[in-house]
Amino acid sequence: MSLSIGVFDLFTVGIGPSSSHTVGPMRAAADFVSRIDADRAARVRVDLYGSLAATGRGHGTLTAVLLGLEGLQPAGVLPAEVEERTAAIAEARRVRLGGLCGGAP
Repeated sequence: MSLSIGVFDLFTVGIGPSSSHTVGPMRAAADFVSRIDADRAARVRVDLYGSLAATGRGHGTLTAVLLGLEGLQPAGVLPAEVEERTAAIAEARRVRLGGLCGGAP
């Protein structure tokens, strides 16, 4: 039996200047939101540790987490969508948990 693995099986391209600091956090945030009743959430707190905490803003981790909380996935988000959603989050000071209109403050 032969197992073949391609480069795209090993590496995932994501947003930000550092995919290693965005892909995992975005997936984790989206997974979290998929497991809760976002309609009932009043507030969400995110704590980052290790290198994610040390370099989060500069490497795009904060943006990735916010977009993940909105239900977006790394493979499906477009650069224009990143800018649009982060601007909307900043303006409204709210995240649309799972893409819902309510969201957390």
